[in-house]
Amino acid sequence: MEAVGVAPAPTGLTEKKLLDLKDSLAAAKASPASSPAAKWAVKKKLAGGDAGYVLEDVPHLTDYLPELPTYPNPLQDNPAYSVVKQYFVNTDDTVTQKIVVHKTSARGTHFRRAGPRQRVYFQLDEVNAAIVTCGGLCPGLNTVIRELVCGLYDMYGVTSVVGIEGGYKGFYSRNTIPLTPKSVNDIHKRGGTVLGTSRGGHDTGKIVDSLKDRGINQVYIIGGDGTQKGASVIYEEVRRQGLKCSVVGVPKTIDNDIAVIDKSFGFDTAVEEAQKAINAAHVEAESAENGIGVVKLMGRNSGFIAMYATLASRDVDCCLIPESPFYLEGKGGLLEFIEKRLKDNGHMTLLDVGLWLSQKIKDHFKKKHNFPITLKYIDPTYMIRAVRSNASDNVYCTLLAHSALHGAMAGYTGFTVAPVNGRHAYIPFYRITEKQNKVVITDRMWARVLCSTNQPCFLSHEDVENMKHDDDEHHLHNTQLLHGDISPSPVKDSSKCNRSAEAA
Repeated sequence: MEAVGVAPAPTGLTEKKLLDLKDSLAAAKASPASSPAAKWAVKKKLAGGDAGYVLEDVPHLTDYLPELPTYPNPLQDNPAYSVVKQYFVNTDDTVTQKIVVHKTSARGTHFRRAGPRQRVYFQLDEVNAAIVTCGGLCPGLNTVIRELVCGLYDMYGVTSVVGIEGGYKGFYSRNTIPLTPKSVNDIHKRGGTVLGTSRGGHDTGKIVDSLKDRGINQVYIIGGDGTQKGASVIYEEVRRQGLKCSVVGVPKTIDNDIAVIDKSFGFDTAVEEAQKAINAAHVEAESAENGIGVVKLMGRNSGFIAMYATLASRDVDCCLIPESPFYLEGKGGLLEFIEKRLKDNGHMTLLDVGLWLSQKIKDHFKKKHNFPITLKYIDPTYMIRAVRSNASDNVYCTLLAHSALHGAMAGYTGFTVAPVNGRHAYIPFYRITEKQNKVVITDRMWARVLCSTNQPCFLSHEDVENMKHDDDEHHLHNTQLLHGDISPSPVKDSSKCNRSAEAA
């Protein structure tokens, strides 16, 4: 099934009224009347259609500046693209959020497809673009910066691009630094970010004042879900003041826990680098009597790196992730499993656990006479975050950057860009900040991990059934939204197992 469709015109007034009513009620519940910025935070652009079709559109400058002129896209004269057939994206192209459906399923939620449009809303000498990186480090940050700069210069002829140093606070506490293709030429070969980064420092008023004072009318904000929430607030204030300024987010998290999108940049590099730590732990464990290698990977709330690293490695004996509760003591517990694996193999490797669990293992085997162990603990977290991105992530970062700048030039704003089902799309900020993506332990990918490691599931039949019930409720919740239900109930977490340790 192709992931790209064409958006039909909304059918009838009834569905539109339902959608508008749902928006109005949601806005009334979520925003105090005295907060104009908060009002924009929940305003959604929804278009309904046949069979439950819903387009979750992103804001456009003409939503509040309706008289803006348009200009021919300079790409039509770019020799690099002159041979490309149908290079411009049709304005009605959409990307479906769910690609696998039943024949009786509703068409579901769609997002606007990313890519260059035939008309742009900025003249080339008018654009003053700014780029900022916020939050923790992640492989690929420099590649995104490089490709934003080079794409604006080479594809659109934009020559005014600046970098904001030190994260959000850099907007009002530091001077900007000019960015040119020459100055960013080799930065993708380095880890970290040449612009520097920080957490916090978000002051909406000061940031928007800085944008106005510096004449910035395109701002590209690279960061995780907290950063994207901040970008959403900046967009709301820009819109409230009626400024012609596109606010664009590029989602970044090494943990791959951003909702809706296929994956985040830097994730492939993290999984690849994690192999080095796993290999080292495996060698240490094999080389000692009753050797145990413990590796802690990133993923405080989501275990994607650990799960994929386990499948890639095949040397891991037990993978523990935050989404899958486990217990230590008793029959079928983790400690019993470790003891059995040591007796069978003489060594074992555990993935994604911390110092607390390492100490518990040591304490357990101190009580076992004539059963000495050698435990090696490896935490490669900051080594992984600081490396340069691999080839796969470099390509991905290039596509992200290009999709972002195409959207800004086309007048879209208040959105983030990322692939959904393999196609890049423009996604409203609220969709990627409303929840975190997590490993679904009732899906087949986690079953593949269990088969790979031969570890216990640690879940009872009742636990699994409860989780499936929650999944069904979540599906029903989404279906009700598609059909205009204005009173959605929150999805609850009914896992009954207490987690004995939280992966860091």
